[in-house]
Amino acid sequence: MKFAKKLIPLFLALCLIAGLCACGTQAKTNTDAGNASAEGPKPVILAVSFGTSYNDNRDLSIGGVEKALQTAYPDYEVRRAFTSQIIIDVLKDRDNIVIDNVTEAMERLVADGVKNVIIQPTHVMSGFEYDDVVTEVNKYADKFDSFKIGKTLLTEESDYTKLVDILTQDTASYNADGTAIAFMGHGTEHEANATYGKLQDAFKTAGKTNYFVGTVEGTPTLEDVLAETKAGGYSKVVLLPLMIVAGDHANNDMAGDEEDSWKSAFEAEGFEVECVLKGLGQYAGVQQMIVDHCGQTIAG
Repeated sequence: MKFAKKLIPLFLALCLIAGLCACGTQAKTNTDAGNASAEGPKPVILAVSFGTSYNDNRDLSIGGVEKALQTAYPDYEVRRAFTSQIIIDVLKDRDNIVIDNVTEAMERLVADGVKNVIIQPTHVMSGFEYDDVVTEVNKYADKFDSFKIGKTLLTEESDYTKLVDILTQDTASYNADGTAIAFMGHGTEHEANATYGKLQDAFKTAGKTNYFVGTVEGTPTLEDVLAETKAGGYSKVVLLPLMIVAGDHANNDMAGDEEDSWKSAFEAEGFEVECVLKGLGQYAGVQQMIVDHCGQTIAG
């Protein structure tokens, strides 16, 4: 009995010590959680592209741009949004790939508590698609502590010179006597269609007189490019897309076997034709241009 009485105080003391240790551990856990919460989610670069249903080229082009952005800005989370709802629906129905449209991406940013966001378009120029993006995202501007919209690929005068340098260097292996190199852009009724003419002028200024720019739905037209290449006495033409991805337009309107494709039109005029299905987003130099534009936007 005496021995038992001696054990009781010892047992109570051990319980007290264990309780204090437990409280100390719990207090530390709460503090750590509070610090993690105070940091909040990472700032986000939302890369906005038109999109494509061509999976392989999407990974190489849009994916290449996004990877370049992530590598350049590791403190940011890079997210994706497409502007084409048709492409979004095709990818979901065909491949079970879910990609946000612009509104869904902005709603997700708000729901995730993101406070710092850069909207970085991958569009070639500031046409209707870019205008729509600006309109959509500006509705959410007051939801963020920092909200900035980046520039398209061809915005400043210096962008044209840079792109000409990139494209001529990357296509140097095709640049032989008797060969014309023609880039096919989309074209638009928007005033930004002037971008194509300015790029053509930039090629000429750089002395690249065998480089030509045309469009599917604007000017210069296919007929314009055909006339220029025929007048130049070329025997071969290399066709490349002037689009971020080598998607439907590149595979069908440019390189397809249909009678109205660029390939067929040039062949009908007696040209030897080579098609290169490489989107602008695959060029390391173009990726760097977009990275630099994003950096300028981050810097304010």
